[in-house]
Amino acid sequence: MNTDQDLKKTVLFDRHRALNARMVPFAGFLMPIQYRGIIQEHINVRTKAGLFDVSHMGELVLEGPEAKPFLQYMTINDLNHLEPGQAQYSAFCNEQGGIIDDLLIYQFPDHYMIVVNAANIEKDYQWLRSHLPEGVALRNESDGISLIALQGPASRDILNPLIDADLKQLPYYHFVEVEIAGRQVVCARTGYTGELGYEIYGGNEEIRGLWDVLMETGKSRGLTPVGLGARDTLRLEMKYCLYGNDIDETTTPIEAGLGWITKIEKGDFIGRQAILDNKVNVTRRLVCVEMMEKGIPRPGYKLYVNGREVGTVTSGGQSPSLRKGIALAYLKKPYYKAGTILELDIRGKRKRGRVVKPPFYKNGTIHI
Repeated sequence: MNTDQDLKKTVLFDRHRALNARMVPFAGFLMPIQYRGIIQEHINVRTKAGLFDVSHMGELVLEGPEAKPFLQYMTINDLNHLEPGQAQYSAFCNEQGGIIDDLLIYQFPDHYMIVVNAANIEKDYQWLRSHLPEGVALRNESDGISLIALQGPASRDILNPLIDADLKQLPYYHFVEVEIAGRQVVCARTGYTGELGYEIYGGNEEIRGLWDVLMETGKSRGLTPVGLGARDTLRLEMKYCLYGNDIDETTTPIEAGLGWITKIEKGDFIGRQAILDNKVNVTRRLVCVEMMEKGIPRPGYKLYVNGREVGTVTSGGQSPSLRKGIALAYLKKPYYKAGTILELDIRGKRKRGRVVKPPFYKNGTIHI
Protein backbone atom coordinates (compact mmCIF):
# COMPACT_ATOMS: atom_id res chain seq x y z
CA MET A 1 0.00 0.00 0.00
CA ASN A 2 1.33 3.44 -0.97
CA THR A 3 2.06 5.96 1.72
CA ASP A 4 1.99 9.71 1.06
CA GLN A 5 5.77 9.59 0.83
CA ASP A 6 5.58 7.12 -2.08
CA LEU A 7 3.21 9.28 -4.10
CA LYS A 8 4.22 11.95 -6.59
CA LYS A 9 3.22 15.55 -5.97
CA THR A 10 2.54 18.22 -8.56
CA VAL A 11 4.28 21.60 -8.38
CA LEU A 12 1.04 23.02 -6.96
CA PHE A 13 0.94 20.68 -3.97
CA ASP A 14 1.74 23.42 -1.45
CA ARG A 15 -0.98 25.62 -2.98
CA HIS A 16 -3.53 22.87 -2.39
CA ARG A 17 -2.37 22.41 1.20
CA ALA A 18 -2.64 26.16 1.82
CA LEU A 19 -6.23 26.05 0.50
CA ASN A 20 -7.06 23.19 2.91
CA ALA A 21 -7.76 20.78 0.07
CA ARG A 22 -8.58 17.20 0.93
CA MET A 23 -5.76 15.23 -0.70
CA VAL A 24 -6.13 11.64 -1.91
CA PRO A 25 -3.99 9.13 -3.84
CA PHE A 26 -4.86 9.12 -7.56
CA ALA A 27 -2.89 7.40 -10.34
CA GLY A 28 0.32 7.48 -8.28
CA PHE A 29 -0.09 11.15 -7.32
CA LEU A 30 -1.38 12.91 -4.22
CA MET A 31 -4.14 15.07 -5.67
CA PRO A 32 -6.88 17.41 -4.36
CA ILE A 33 -10.28 15.69 -4.39
CA GLN A 34 -12.10 18.78 -3.10
CA TYR A 35 -11.60 22.15 -1.41
CA ARG A 36 -14.99 23.46 -0.18
CA GLY A 37 -17.14 20.59 -1.39
CA ILE A 38 -17.79 18.68 -4.62
CA ILE A 39 -21.32 20.00 -5.24
CA GLN A 40 -20.35 23.62 -4.60
CA GLU A 41 -17.29 23.33 -6.85
CA HIS A 42 -19.31 21.60 -9.59
CA ILE A 43 -21.99 24.31 -9.65
CA ASN A 44 -19.31 27.00 -9.64
CA VAL A 45 -17.83 25.58 -12.87
CA ARG A 46 -21.27 25.39 -14.49
CA THR A 47 -22.17 28.99 -13.54
CA LYS A 48 -18.87 30.89 -13.12
CA ALA A 49 -15.41 29.31 -13.36
CA GLY A 50 -13.12 26.79 -11.73
CA LEU A 51 -9.37 26.19 -11.78
CA PHE A 52 -8.12 22.59 -11.83
CA ASP A 53 -4.64 21.20 -11.28
CA VAL A 54 -4.32 18.39 -13.82
CA SER A 55 -0.53 18.26 -13.86
CA HIS A 56 -0.66 14.51 -13.20
CA MET A 57 -1.53 13.98 -16.87
CA GLY A 58 1.31 12.77 -19.09
CA GLU A 59 2.90 14.48 -22.09
CA LEU A 60 4.74 12.44 -24.72
CA VAL A 61 6.51 14.19 -27.61
CA LEU A 62 6.99 12.70 -31.07
CA GLU A 63 9.10 14.31 -33.77
CA GLY A 64 10.95 13.44 -36.92
CA PRO A 65 10.16 12.97 -40.63
CA GLU A 66 8.17 9.77 -40.04
CA ALA A 67 6.26 11.01 -36.97
CA LYS A 68 2.96 11.58 -38.78
CA PRO A 69 2.67 8.19 -40.54
CA PHE A 70 3.78 6.45 -37.34
CA LEU A 71 1.17 8.22 -35.21
CA GLN A 72 -1.43 7.62 -37.94
CA TYR A 73 -0.75 3.88 -37.60
CA MET A 74 -0.75 3.93 -33.77
CA THR A 75 -4.02 5.87 -33.27
CA ILE A 76 -7.62 5.44 -34.42
CA ASN A 77 -8.47 8.99 -35.55
CA ASP A 78 -7.24 10.54 -38.81
CA LEU A 79 -4.26 12.89 -38.57
CA ASN A 80 -4.99 14.14 -42.07
CA HIS A 81 -7.77 16.18 -40.45
CA LEU A 82 -5.23 17.87 -38.14
CA GLU A 83 -3.15 20.98 -38.85
CA PRO A 84 -0.59 22.89 -36.75
CA GLY A 85 -2.43 24.72 -33.98
CA GLN A 86 -5.14 22.07 -33.72
CA ALA A 87 -5.86 19.30 -31.21
CA GLN A 88 -7.54 15.96 -31.79
CA TYR A 89 -9.19 13.42 -29.48
CA SER A 90 -8.06 9.89 -30.25
CA ALA A 91 -7.01 6.56 -28.73
CA PHE A 92 -4.42 3.80 -28.86
CA CYS A 93 -5.89 0.34 -29.42
CA ASN A 94 -4.36 -3.13 -29.24
CA GLU A 95 -4.66 -5.76 -31.97
CA GLN A 96 -7.93 -6.98 -30.42
CA GLY A 97 -9.45 -3.50 -30.70
CA GLY A 98 -9.28 -2.90 -26.96
CA ILE A 99 -8.53 0.65 -25.81
CA ILE A 100 -5.02 1.01 -24.38
CA ASP A 101 -5.69 4.67 -23.61
CA ASP A 102 -7.69 7.65 -24.80
CA LEU A 103 -5.66 10.77 -25.47
CA LEU A 104 -5.30 14.20 -27.00
CA ILE A 105 -2.89 14.93 -29.87
CA TYR A 106 -1.62 18.49 -30.32
CA GLN A 107 0.08 19.25 -33.64
CA PHE A 108 2.88 21.81 -33.48
CA PRO A 109 4.82 22.97 -36.57
CA ASP A 110 7.68 20.54 -35.89
CA HIS A 111 6.34 17.91 -33.47
CA TYR A 112 3.31 16.26 -31.88
CA MET A 113 2.46 16.34 -28.19
CA ILE A 114 0.33 13.43 -26.97
CA VAL A 115 -1.46 13.97 -23.66
CA VAL A 116 -2.25 10.69 -21.91
CA ASN A 117 -3.89 9.60 -18.67
CA ALA A 118 -1.70 9.71 -15.56
CA ALA A 119 -2.06 6.00 -14.75
CA ASN A 120 -1.01 5.05 -18.29
CA ILE A 121 2.06 7.25 -18.86
CA GLU A 122 4.64 4.47 -18.67
CA LYS A 123 2.39 1.93 -20.43
CA ASP A 124 1.73 4.32 -23.33
CA TYR A 125 5.39 5.32 -23.58
CA GLN A 126 6.48 1.68 -23.79
CA TRP A 127 3.69 0.89 -26.30
CA LEU A 128 4.92 3.63 -28.63
CA ARG A 129 8.55 2.73 -28.03
CA SER A 130 7.94 -0.95 -28.88
CA HIS A 131 6.70 0.06 -32.36
CA LEU A 132 9.03 3.03 -32.96
CA PRO A 133 10.50 3.09 -36.51
CA GLU A 134 13.54 4.86 -37.88
CA GLY A 135 12.92 8.56 -38.39
CA VAL A 136 10.87 9.10 -35.22
CA ALA A 137 12.10 10.37 -31.85
CA LEU A 138 10.01 9.80 -28.71
CA ARG A 139 10.39 11.65 -25.41
CA ASN A 140 8.46 11.53 -22.15
CA GLU A 141 8.22 15.19 -21.07
CA SER A 142 5.68 14.57 -18.29
CA ASP A 143 7.92 15.57 -15.37
CA GLY A 144 8.82 18.91 -16.94
CA ILE A 145 5.34 20.00 -18.06
CA SER A 146 2.53 21.08 -15.75
CA LEU A 147 -1.11 21.58 -16.72
CA ILE A 148 -3.96 23.63 -15.30
CA ALA A 149 -7.51 23.83 -16.63
CA LEU A 150 -9.58 27.01 -16.40
CA GLN A 151 -13.17 25.99 -17.07
CA GLY A 152 -16.56 27.67 -16.94
CA PRO A 153 -18.60 30.40 -18.69
CA ALA A 154 -16.45 33.15 -17.12
CA SER A 155 -13.14 31.57 -18.15
CA ARG A 156 -12.61 33.66 -21.29
CA ASP A 157 -13.28 36.93 -19.45
CA ILE A 158 -10.81 35.90 -16.72
CA LEU A 159 -8.06 34.96 -19.18
CA ASN A 160 -8.47 37.62 -21.88
CA PRO A 161 -6.97 40.58 -19.93
CA LEU A 162 -3.82 38.52 -19.24
CA ILE A 163 -3.13 37.50 -22.83
CA ASP A 164 -1.95 39.40 -25.91
CA ALA A 165 -4.62 37.83 -28.13
CA ASP A 166 -8.37 37.75 -28.46
CA LEU A 167 -9.53 34.38 -27.19
CA LYS A 168 -12.81 34.78 -29.08
CA GLN A 169 -10.73 34.03 -32.17
CA LEU A 170 -9.52 30.70 -30.76
CA PRO A 171 -11.91 27.95 -31.96
CA TYR A 172 -12.77 24.79 -30.05
CA TYR A 173 -9.95 22.22 -30.16
CA HIS A 174 -7.37 24.79 -31.31
CA PHE A 175 -4.39 26.12 -29.37
CA VAL A 176 -1.83 28.93 -29.39
CA GLU A 177 1.68 29.32 -28.05
CA VAL A 178 1.40 32.58 -26.18
CA GLU A 179 2.40 34.64 -23.15
CA ILE A 180 -0.10 34.78 -20.30
CA ALA A 181 0.82 37.26 -17.59
CA GLY A 182 4.40 37.21 -18.92
CA ARG A 183 4.71 33.42 -18.89
CA GLN A 184 5.28 31.46 -22.09
CA VAL A 185 2.70 28.66 -22.29
CA VAL A 186 0.45 26.66 -24.61
CA CYS A 187 -3.19 27.71 -24.27
CA ALA A 188 -5.68 25.21 -25.70
CA ARG A 189 -9.43 25.56 -25.98
CA THR A 190 -10.07 22.07 -24.67
CA GLY A 191 -11.50 20.62 -21.47
CA TYR A 192 -13.33 17.84 -19.67
CA THR A 193 -16.36 19.69 -18.28
CA GLY A 194 -18.75 20.59 -21.09
CA GLU A 195 -18.20 24.30 -20.46
CA LEU A 196 -16.21 27.00 -22.21
CA GLY A 197 -12.66 26.55 -21.00
CA TYR A 198 -8.94 26.40 -21.57
CA GLU A 199 -6.19 23.95 -20.72
CA ILE A 200 -2.82 25.62 -20.19
CA TYR A 201 0.46 23.71 -20.54
CA GLY A 202 3.82 25.09 -19.48
CA GLY A 203 7.04 24.55 -17.58
CA ASN A 204 6.57 23.76 -13.93
CA GLU A 205 7.51 27.19 -12.62
CA GLU A 206 5.48 29.00 -15.28
CA ILE A 207 2.35 27.08 -14.30
CA ARG A 208 3.06 27.52 -10.60
CA GLY A 209 3.19 31.29 -11.06
CA LEU A 210 0.20 31.35 -13.39
CA TRP A 211 -1.97 29.50 -10.87
CA ASP A 212 -1.33 32.33 -8.39
CA VAL A 213 -2.10 35.02 -10.97
CA LEU A 214 -5.35 33.38 -12.07
CA MET A 215 -6.52 32.74 -8.52
CA GLU A 216 -6.01 36.40 -7.68
CA THR A 217 -7.33 38.04 -10.84
CA GLY A 218 -10.24 35.60 -11.18
CA LYS A 219 -11.69 36.31 -7.73
CA SER A 220 -13.89 39.13 -8.95
CA ARG A 221 -15.54 36.77 -11.46
CA GLY A 222 -16.15 34.02 -8.95
CA LEU A 223 -13.19 31.76 -9.77
CA THR A 224 -12.55 28.99 -7.24
CA PRO A 225 -10.18 26.02 -7.15
CA VAL A 226 -11.81 22.72 -8.08
CA GLY A 227 -10.74 19.19 -7.20
CA LEU A 228 -10.93 15.85 -8.95
CA GLY A 229 -14.29 15.06 -7.31
CA ALA A 230 -16.13 17.76 -9.25
CA ARG A 231 -14.04 17.00 -12.33
CA ASP A 232 -15.58 13.53 -12.23
CA THR A 233 -19.19 14.69 -11.78
CA LEU A 234 -18.79 17.30 -14.52
CA ARG A 235 -17.43 14.80 -17.05
CA LEU A 236 -20.07 12.22 -16.05
CA GLU A 237 -22.88 14.67 -16.88
CA MET A 238 -21.36 15.01 -20.38
CA LYS A 239 -20.76 11.26 -20.94
CA TYR A 240 -17.01 11.83 -21.22
CA CYS A 241 -15.32 8.46 -20.71
CA LEU A 242 -12.97 7.84 -17.78
CA TYR A 243 -10.20 5.37 -18.50
CA GLY A 244 -10.26 2.44 -16.11
CA ASN A 245 -13.99 2.84 -15.50
CA ASP A 246 -15.81 3.22 -18.82
CA ILE A 247 -13.05 2.18 -21.21
CA ASP A 248 -10.06 -0.14 -20.98
CA GLU A 249 -8.36 -2.90 -22.95
CA THR A 250 -11.51 -5.06 -22.78
CA THR A 251 -13.70 -2.41 -24.46
CA THR A 252 -13.66 -1.31 -28.09
CA PRO A 253 -14.24 2.25 -29.35
CA ILE A 254 -17.48 1.13 -31.02
CA GLU A 255 -18.90 -0.30 -27.78
CA ALA A 256 -17.83 2.85 -25.91
CA GLY A 257 -19.63 5.19 -28.31
CA LEU A 258 -16.34 6.43 -29.76
CA GLY A 259 -17.10 5.46 -33.33
CA TRP A 260 -16.95 9.17 -34.20
CA ILE A 261 -13.17 9.21 -33.61
CA THR A 262 -12.58 5.80 -35.22
CA LYS A 263 -11.66 6.40 -38.86
CA ILE A 264 -11.78 2.96 -40.46
CA GLU A 265 -11.52 4.56 -43.92
CA LYS A 266 -8.12 6.17 -43.27
CA GLY A 267 -6.24 2.92 -43.90
CA ASP A 268 -4.35 0.53 -41.68
CA PHE A 269 -3.91 1.12 -37.95
CA ILE A 270 -3.45 -1.15 -34.97
CA GLY A 271 -6.73 -2.83 -34.08
CA ARG A 272 -8.51 -1.80 -37.29
CA GLN A 273 -9.75 -5.25 -38.34
CA ALA A 274 -10.96 -6.17 -34.84
CA ILE A 275 -12.79 -2.85 -34.55
CA LEU A 276 -14.36 -3.36 -37.96
CA ASP A 277 -15.56 -6.81 -36.91
CA ASN A 278 -16.95 -5.38 -33.67
CA LYS A 279 -18.75 -2.63 -35.58
CA VAL A 280 -20.61 -5.28 -37.57
CA ASN A 281 -21.25 -7.57 -34.60
CA VAL A 282 -21.55 -5.17 -31.65
CA THR A 283 -23.37 -6.86 -28.75
CA ARG A 284 -23.24 -4.09 -26.12
CA ARG A 285 -22.89 -0.33 -25.86
CA LEU A 286 -21.99 2.28 -23.27
CA VAL A 287 -25.12 4.33 -22.60
CA CYS A 288 -26.52 7.01 -20.30
CA VAL A 289 -28.97 5.88 -17.63
CA GLU A 290 -30.90 8.32 -15.46
CA MET A 291 -32.77 7.32 -12.34
CA MET A 292 -36.57 7.56 -12.32
CA GLU A 293 -36.62 6.90 -8.58
CA LYS A 294 -34.48 8.11 -5.72
CA GLY A 295 -31.21 6.24 -5.70
CA ILE A 296 -27.52 6.72 -6.48
CA PRO A 297 -25.98 4.27 -8.98
CA ARG A 298 -22.37 3.23 -8.39
CA PRO A 299 -19.81 1.33 -10.51
CA GLY A 300 -20.47 -2.38 -10.50
CA TYR A 301 -24.22 -2.16 -9.91
CA LYS A 302 -26.22 -4.52 -12.15
CA LEU A 303 -29.09 -3.55 -14.46
CA TYR A 304 -32.14 -5.68 -15.27
CA VAL A 305 -35.04 -5.83 -17.72
CA ASN A 306 -37.94 -8.11 -16.74
CA GLY A 307 -35.71 -9.78 -14.18
CA ARG A 308 -32.94 -10.52 -16.68
CA GLU A 309 -29.48 -9.08 -16.08
CA VAL A 310 -28.62 -6.89 -19.08
CA GLY A 311 -25.73 -4.70 -18.01
CA THR A 312 -23.37 -3.15 -15.48
CA VAL A 313 -22.75 0.42 -14.30
CA THR A 314 -19.23 1.69 -15.02
CA SER A 315 -19.55 5.26 -13.65
CA GLY A 316 -22.34 6.71 -11.54
CA GLY A 317 -23.38 9.17 -8.90
CA GLN A 318 -25.71 12.00 -7.99
CA SER A 319 -25.79 14.72 -10.65
CA PRO A 320 -25.36 18.13 -8.96
CA SER A 321 -26.86 19.88 -12.01
CA LEU A 322 -29.87 17.59 -12.51
CA ARG A 323 -30.31 16.58 -8.86
CA LYS A 324 -30.88 12.95 -9.73
CA GLY A 325 -28.86 9.76 -9.97
CA ILE A 326 -27.11 9.19 -13.31
CA ALA A 327 -24.85 6.47 -14.63
CA LEU A 328 -22.85 5.23 -17.57
CA ALA A 329 -23.38 1.53 -18.16
CA TYR A 330 -22.69 -1.17 -20.71
CA LEU A 331 -25.99 -2.69 -21.83
CA LYS A 332 -26.52 -5.73 -24.00
CA LYS A 333 -28.23 -5.48 -27.36
CA PRO A 334 -31.13 -4.58 -27.82
CA TYR A 335 -31.54 -2.95 -24.40
CA TYR A 336 -29.18 -0.03 -25.10
CA LYS A 337 -31.76 1.93 -27.09
CA ALA A 338 -32.90 5.32 -25.71
CA GLY A 339 -36.18 5.02 -23.84
CA THR A 340 -35.55 1.52 -22.49
CA ILE A 341 -36.85 1.19 -18.91
CA LEU A 342 -34.52 -0.69 -16.58
CA GLU A 343 -34.13 -1.67 -12.95
CA LEU A 344 -30.89 -1.05 -11.07
CA ASP A 345 -29.93 -3.19 -8.13
CA ILE A 346 -28.97 -0.57 -5.53
CA ARG A 347 -27.83 -2.34 -2.39
CA GLY A 348 -30.39 -5.10 -2.74
CA LYS A 349 -33.30 -2.91 -3.82
CA ARG A 350 -34.51 -2.59 -7.42
CA LYS A 351 -34.91 1.03 -8.55
CA ARG A 352 -36.24 2.15 -11.93
CA GLY A 353 -34.15 4.01 -14.47
CA ARG A 354 -34.19 4.64 -18.20
CA VAL A 355 -31.74 4.93 -21.06
CA VAL A 356 -31.42 8.52 -22.31
CA LYS A 357 -29.53 10.18 -25.16
CA PRO A 358 -26.21 11.82 -24.19
CA PRO A 359 -25.26 14.11 -22.70
CA PHE A 360 -27.20 14.24 -19.44
CA TYR A 361 -26.48 17.98 -19.11
CA LYS A 362 -27.40 19.92 -22.23
CA ASN A 363 -26.92 23.57 -21.21
CA GLY A 364 -23.12 23.78 -21.25
CA THR A 365 -21.24 26.77 -22.69
CA ILE A 366 -18.67 24.63 -24.50
CA HIS A 367 -19.29 26.20 -27.93
CA ILE A 368 -19.84 29.86 -27.07
